Amino acid sequence: MQVWTGGGHSVPGGTSFTEAFDAGVRYGRVLTGPHLPWILRGRFEYAVDFVPVYLIFQPANTAYGWGFNPLGLKWNFERRGRFSPYFELSGGTLFSNHNIPAYTNTVNFTPSAALGVHILGEKYNWSVDVRYLHISNAGLGDFNPGLNTVQVRLGVGRFWKGK
Repeated sequence: MQVWTGGGHSVPGGTSFTEAFDAGVRYGRVLTGPHLPWILRGRFEYAVDFVPVYLIFQPANTAYGWGFNPLGLKWNFERRGRFSPYFELSGGTLFSNHNIPAYTNTVNFTPSAALGVHILGEKYNWSVDVRYLHISNAGLGDFNPGLNTVQVRLGVGRFWKGK
């Protein structure tokens, strides 16, 4: 279980002069034991996110939205001391009160990729990652410039051992 928040700015390849802030909760479950050799060794985790807060600051307006990411595929590399690096691919939906980007659609899809690290504590664990987030209506509307952001995401949570 984890509570997280993130934010970042738009990057080339989509709509410009836009910032994004989001916050949510995550439930994940490690599905495998350790696999692969040497530096790639790690465990596979599946996760889902509920994102009750999306704020998109764009030139035309500020859009508020919420989302759900049912697809979180995460590779947790083998722990090195208190640090456990990871790579993640995820995706879901975003529903908003204004079009994102402006003049497009209020329903969007949110694929992302992240590289980060868990900082393991005795009871609670922190995570920090750099995330590339793409927001797009996937052709649901006539106009689909998309929005690409690079975000920094911070989270705090707990891990429980399975029985």
